[in-house]
Amino acid sequence: MANPLKQLAGQTVVYGLSTILARIINFLFVPIYTRLLTPESYGVVTEFMAYIAVLQVVLVLGLETGCFRFANKEGVDERKVYSNAFVTVFCISATFLALMIAFAGPISSALGYEGYSSCIMYMGGILALDAITAILFAKLRQDGKALKFAIFKTIKIVTETAANLVLFLWFPKYCASAAQTSDIWLLRFIPAVPDFSYVIFSIFISCVVCSLLFIPDYLKISFRLDPKLLRQMLAYSIPLMVAALPGVVNDFLDRILFRYFDTNAEAWRSSLGLYQAAVKLSVIMNLFIQMFRYAAEPFFFRRAREKDSRQLYASVQEYFTAFCGLVFLGVILYIDIVALILGPQFREAVGIVPVMLLSYMILGMLFNVSMWYKLSGKTNMAIWITLSGLAVTAIVIVLFMPKYSYWAAAFGHLASYLVMFAISAILGAKYYPIPYRWGRLAGIFVLMGAAYGLSLVIDNLFFDGIACGVGRPGLFALKMMVHTLLILLYGAGVWLTLQRNRRNVPGI
Repeated sequence: MANPLKQLAGQTVVYGLSTILARIINFLFVPIYTRLLTPESYGVVTEFMAYIAVLQVVLVLGLETGCFRFANKEGVDERKVYSNAFVTVFCISATFLALMIAFAGPISSALGYEGYSSCIMYMGGILALDAITAILFAKLRQDGKALKFAIFKTIKIVTETAANLVLFLWFPKYCASAAQTSDIWLLRFIPAVPDFSYVIFSIFISCVVCSLLFIPDYLKISFRLDPKLLRQMLAYSIPLMVAALPGVVNDFLDRILFRYFDTNAEAWRSSLGLYQAAVKLSVIMNLFIQMFRYAAEPFFFRRAREKDSRQLYASVQEYFTAFCGLVFLGVILYIDIVALILGPQFREAVGIVPVMLLSYMILGMLFNVSMWYKLSGKTNMAIWITLSGLAVTAIVIVLFMPKYSYWAAAFGHLASYLVMFAISAILGAKYYPIPYRWGRLAGIFVLMGAAYGLSLVIDNLFFDGIACGVGRPGLFALKMMVHTLLILLYGAGVWLTLQRNRRNVPGI
């Protein structure tokens, strides 16, 4: 039998190609956004994206994972599974879009964005189209069509990129040079001066293009419902959606609550923009986690019936954690260089980057640990786990954001993910025991912390005040060489740690 970890790694790479491209391009746009938009305008983009992230979970109803569950059950017709999911999500999304169009004016006024009702419509279109195509992307993952998945995602990303480039770098100049702006048809959709609506409109265009790519797939779907099977699917999937909703709200609650609790109430959008810019520097960790999740979820379900699968899951957690530690150190030890991506007025929040990287690392480990309730069918338990995390985030933000602003948001994430991880691990040990080697996982964190701690000590002793772009390039180069050596030492340490147990793990 082929090495299952190598198969998972290979699929992670293929699925991750489009994800990598999306995150990299999104990352590359940060210098543009943080130089052409004010912190306040960038904060508005962040708020809109928070609403989109939360509503996406609701519209899909958890049916992506539900499709994996039922398509792999014996005696169940896979075509009926995906037909049920598609028709259900399509009807809900179409209704939602109609409501967003009908009430765009009142919604924009209620949010304080009078005159931007078009952005509410674009947001409705983004959500509806993303929900519909989510089921089709899930089908590609189920069928193992990773390359097609990556190609479609890449086209979507390239479209969004092109739209952003045209709107931010060409369109304002064209409007300024035009004799009569009344003849410019794009002005019916966006203003002549760059603002947050450019970002929202670019995403909407990419969603339209992506949905058109699936036209042949639409024709293959049987638009018939199997009521009995649909009830079973919804009974399994809706608890996942309900559980995922507080989870996503947890991830984006800080962005939403800036409006109400930030230290500078009149400039909360600017604080939010600074926070989001710093969070973007943690994108590499989030990138790897997203890549891993695309491949790991169907992988875990396929392996569930095999002997010694639980030992395999434990090993996956160790390799995943070790690589996350490498990402953490790679960003933090080169933060002097990485921070230059941001515009000068956005760099004051860079101090929260280590906290956010560690938070995302714990979140990725939580994904592995929480597979127990998906594999055992106890999806209702997920609701209480995520609600506990949401409660922790809300408490930290409400108590500390009025005094510490975005620092409270960063530490709120870390505290929340730690609590959810602990609860999920305890419940998993009871209902679906997986032999995690906690000592080895702790050892990886010790090695990571030692490398980071040594870098701080060495920097304070020998490189105090030495940063990229602040004179003395020779000393800065030496500083980076020392940091690189620390990363290599960490890599050697975790490799030795993982290799000691490799012979005892089945199939590796």
